[in-house]
Amino acid sequence: MDKRGSFDSFKNHARYSADVEPHHNDANKDPRSENVLVVGLGSPIMSDDAIGLKVVEHIEAMNLPGVDTQQEAIGGLDIIPVIMGYRSAVIVDAIKTGSYDPGTVIILDPEDFEPTVANASAHEINLATAMHIGRQFEPAGMPDSVKFVAVEALDLVTVSETMTDAVADALPNAVDAVLSIIDRFQRSI
Repeated sequence: MDKRGSFDSFKNHARYSADVEPHHNDANKDPRSENVLVVGLGSPIMSDDAIGLKVVEHIEAMNLPGVDTQQEAIGGLDIIPVIMGYRSAVIVDAIKTGSYDPGTVIILDPEDFEPTVANASAHEINLATAMHIGRQFEPAGMPDSVKFVAVEALDLVTVSETMTDAVADALPNAVDAVLSIIDRFQRSI
C-alpha cells in the first residue's frame, strides 16, 4: 500500500470515528475564560485615582494561577471589551462619595449602581450604565459575576504621581479585598 492510500484510509477512519465517537463535545462549553479578570482603573498622574492601578500591580506581582490582570485608564463604554469573554471580573477604582472616610475600602455589586444607570451621551456613560448596556447587547459574553472594589478617595484632581496618605495606607486592605473575591470566584467555578 502506498503512503497516499494509508493517509486516505486514516482520513476516512478519523472522519468516521469523529462522527460516531466524538472525543469531547465543546458545543455546550462556555467560551468565556474561567480565569478571573482583575481590572485596575485610574490615572497614574492624578493622585488618588491611581489606587486601582496600584492594586492591580500588587496582584500581578503575585503571579496567581487563573488570574488575568489589566490596568486601564478608561471609563464608560470602553470597559465592555475589556471584561468581555470572562466569567468573572473584579474592577478596582477610586470613588468619591463623601459618605466614607478617605481610604475606606468598599466592595460593591453591579446592583448597587442601579440607581445611577441612565440614558446619557457616550461621553457621559458611567461604569454601571456601560455594564447594563453590555449585558443587553452581549449577554453571553459579559461576566456573570462582577465585583467592584472601590477606595474612597480624598483627591482626584491634583496632578501628582503620589496618592494621599489615607489612600496609600488603604492599599494592603484593597489588595486583601481583591484576593478574597478572587478566592470566592475560583471556588465557585
